[in-house]
Amino acid sequence: MGPFAKRRAVEGGSSSVFSMFDQTQIQEFKEAFTVIDQNRDGIIDKEDLRDTFAAMGRLNVKNEELDAMMKEASGPINFTVFLNMFGEKLKGADPEDVITGAFKVLDPEGKGTIKKKFLEELLTTQCDRFTPEEIKNMWAAFPPDVGGNVDYKNICYVITHGDAKDQE
Repeated sequence: MGPFAKRRAVEGGSSSVFSMFDQTQIQEFKEAFTVIDQNRDGIIDKEDLRDTFAAMGRLNVKNEELDAMMKEASGPINFTVFLNMFGEKLKGADPEDVITGAFKVLDPEGKGTIKKKFLEELLTTQCDRFTPEEIKNMWAAFPPDVGGNVDYKNICYVITHGDAKDQE
């Protein structure tokens, strides 16, 4: 298979990735992509990843970690490639695992929590911005611990299963 055949196969496969998600999901992926594409050039590169981690307060990300993330893609990570990468991972995946997986990116040490301040900043400045009222309701439903950490596994469970209290 020559280089052109391979390119055609990749391009041919890209139309199907858009059919795997509905418009809302594609919009959410687009917003996530935009958040990570820190320099807004339409491609996620190593510096974008480094800057994204820095924005999350993680300043000492090793080059090897970033390289490993970049290697998951077959080439430059534009939006279609980004969508494909998630499409592969999400095929037949349990929604709770998917959402937990998204939070795990923000929790590299695997503590199971993320900082309330960081989550709040993300929710009020990116994507579908939360209103102060929505933020207040969220912290009422998912109060952070004394250290200001939020248990995202609990949030993921409630998002996908509904609140146990609602079912009584």
